[in-house]
Amino acid sequence: MKRKQINLSTLVINIIKYFSLVLFGFVAVVPVISCVITAFKTSEEYQNTNVMTLPENWLNFDNFIKAFTTANMGRAFINSLIVMMCVLFVSIIVGTQLAYVLNRFKFPGNTLIRNLFLFASLLPGVAMQVTVYNIMSSLGFINHLYGYIIMMCGTDVISIYIFIQFMENIPVSLDESAIIDGANYWTIYWKIMLPLLKPAIITSCILKGVGVYNEYYAANLYLQDKDLHTIATSLYTFVGPMGSQYNLICAGVLISLLPALIVFIIFQKQIYSGITAGAVKG
Repeated sequence: MKRKQINLSTLVINIIKYFSLVLFGFVAVVPVISCVITAFKTSEEYQNTNVMTLPENWLNFDNFIKAFTTANMGRAFINSLIVMMCVLFVSIIVGTQLAYVLNRFKFPGNTLIRNLFLFASLLPGVAMQVTVYNIMSSLGFINHLYGYIIMMCGTDVISIYIFIQFMENIPVSLDESAIIDGANYWTIYWKIMLPLLKPAIITSCILKGVGVYNEYYAANLYLQDKDLHTIATSLYTFVGPMGSQYNLICAGVLISLLPALIVFIIFQKQIYSGITAGAVKG
């Protein structure tokens, strides 16, 4: 009798588990399916049919061409790529060096600095935008791509903690052996720490890169010139007071997803290994 009760309870738990997985998977997939369907519809079809009604012609790429040209998405891709590459490079270099100092050197104020970083991560970015905007305006950084890049290169607290946690699993004996062999601290960081931090760097690049690529609020606030639009702000070309052209917006969304999809397909092995190693360490 007990065995039957245990089997029944296990069966109920498994049913609930798989039902919830299917339900949440369905909830996640439906918006994507709706976006794909809408992207292939003409304006008349979109206005006169349901969002899940299939388009009459799946070979109609006019929306994609119009979205790419009207929103100047080619220039937006270049701007987003420049911003993302610069921000990732600076964030990785600065973040790993800060983590190296905080993890390997014990000095008065070390714990205070870590706590201040944690406190900074709890502050909402929107609450500080008035002060940040005044600073950007005083420095003449508004409507300049380099000003936006400098602002986005601000210290990434989450990445620093990822690097610190990963470094705690790297034995200090490696540093001591290198020092005995005559290496200085810079050599230890550049030749030993940085290569060993590769999984953590991949994890940080994924988190930071996705955030920068999809960032809209600051890009819309500080890059108001159309030639400086990023991929996130270019999609709002078709949103206006007279209505929104959602068929063109959905086409633009699919275009913006292509680079990320291509990168994921090419580097999926490194991404999976980096996330797994970065999550397990520490």
